[in-house]
Amino acid sequence: MNKDIFEELFVLELANNHWGSVRRGLKIISDYAKIVRFNNVRSAIKLQFRDVDRFIHKDFRDRRDIRYIGKTLATKMEEDEFAILVNAIRRSGCIPTATPFDERSVELCVRLDLPIIKLASSDVNDWPLIEAIAKTRRPVVASTGGSSLKDLDDLVTFFERRNIPLAINHCVSIYPSEDSELELNQIDYLKHRYPDHIIGFSTHEYTDWRNTMLIAYAKGARTFERHVDIEMDDVPVSPYCSLPHQIDEWFKAFHKARELCGGSGETKRVPPVKEIKYLDSLVRGVYARKNLPEGHKISVDDIYLAVPLQKGQLSCRELMAGEVLLKPVKKDEAVFIDMIDSPYAYNDTLKQHIYKRGVPLEKATANGEATPVKADLLKTKLLKKAKPEKSHIPATIPVVN
Repeated sequence: MNKDIFEELFVLELANNHWGSVRRGLKIISDYAKIVRFNNVRSAIKLQFRDVDRFIHKDFRDRRDIRYIGKTLATKMEEDEFAILVNAIRRSGCIPTATPFDERSVELCVRLDLPIIKLASSDVNDWPLIEAIAKTRRPVVASTGGSSLKDLDDLVTFFERRNIPLAINHCVSIYPSEDSELELNQIDYLKHRYPDHIIGFSTHEYTDWRNTMLIAYAKGARTFERHVDIEMDDVPVSPYCSLPHQIDEWFKAFHKARELCGGSGETKRVPPVKEIKYLDSLVRGVYARKNLPEGHKISVDDIYLAVPLQKGQLSCRELMAGEVLLKPVKKDEAVFIDMIDSPYAYNDTLKQHIYKRGVPLEKATANGEATPVKADLLKTKLLKKAKPEKSHIPATIPVVN
């Protein structure tokens, strides 16, 4: 399954905050598209589709005491109006998507050619709706909300068998959510249970737009969703909705989280050169404990380890008992890679590494001051001093450093 479409995708849930007004919807799209572009993130703007005339039972259409019914009727839009908003989302550089709450709305998703469909938390076991969504063959994002484990397992199995990309959002369906209700450890649980799927975080908290992003990203969430709104026409903003400046903070927290976390958590990182140089400065080098003659086989009693490590010097990393000296070494002098007859001495890759690391070589002058000596010069002199037979050396020596 190609799940790249979900990777680092931000879904801005416009929902029905347009309140049935194309003008208001276009303003929300325009305001948030600017924030998206400014922060250089990949974002979708999501609508909610309902076939209102059939979605609400005719006997309850006049019930204004049921908030859900009242708001659904008050925010009704026609298909051509939704088309205007979808086109505006595309022109803004964002991805248009929607949550359909009934089968006719799934058909509208297809007619408007939405590339991603969202399955709401309330519908993770609405199988007529799920079947209709699956028939579109479009990638699906599902929020977990108050679902049971069986609900989730069944849903994941259903989409896996049809090879339809599915992202799974950890979500607490409390509007708004307190920090103590967020249960961010569920991201870990979902990643372990469904390792072949992108795991996301759909959030409705209203106290923080930074820390939860840092934590969720570090835990492995890679798609994110928040409800968005604007202050316009004296329409009250729900406490679980974010305003443009808060989404700007949210995006910036994402960039900081990615910076802090670095590369993939599935492979060993490659340390940068400056880190390697710093660590090399702490590595102990091999020094002679006493005067050692040419041809001497080195034992642990002949040497000691100390800093600094000099360029070309053997370190504790390469030290092996039984190396044979190709030239004499005085007490407290460094033992260099070209002074010994050892497999290490004939591994060109390892030798290059050893001569690049450490502090520059030094020699004492007549006045007692130290002057640097180029490692290549010492290396040349040592090679002229002795050219041992190499027939006993394997053709390929593994680098163990």
